[in-house]
Amino acid sequence: MRGKPAPTRDILPDPKYQSVVLAKFINVLMTRGKKSVARKVMYTSLDKIQAQSKQEPLPIFELALKNVAPIVEVKSRRVGGSNYQVPVEVTPKRRQALAFRWILTAARSKKGRPMADKLAEELLAASQNQGDAIKKKQDVHRMAEANRAFAHFA
Repeated sequence: MRGKPAPTRDILPDPKYQSVVLAKFINVLMTRGKKSVARKVMYTSLDKIQAQSKQEPLPIFELALKNVAPIVEVKSRRVGGSNYQVPVEVTPKRRQALAFRWILTAARSKKGRPMADKLAEELLAASQNQGDAIKKKQDVHRMAEANRAFAHFA
């Protein structure tokens, strides 16, 4: 690797809930630099979660992230002319990034409704171990389990 790695930036907590994780999620949700729009979408979806579940929305959001975050994944490794899918443990940073990505991809794939509605529905489903993001996690885990024989290549 050339040079030194880029320094990690400290992200300020979001103004409403004072949560750094929520601020990171808003940054990932944001498109074209429109943070105010991303905040509005996120806060609206959290309000919808609170209205539907009659509970605080932040613990539900954090539970959804915890449920979606993968523990193992597969990485391609070339050994002796053939590629193997080697299961590796996921680092905490990547675990969080994958959870964010999968939840947003699952929410964006649903068509015909406002993003706040789709995101609220996906977060509620993920907090109950259901939904497309959980399905994606299970697929990744299944793939890692199927390729457990190649773990010694890691």
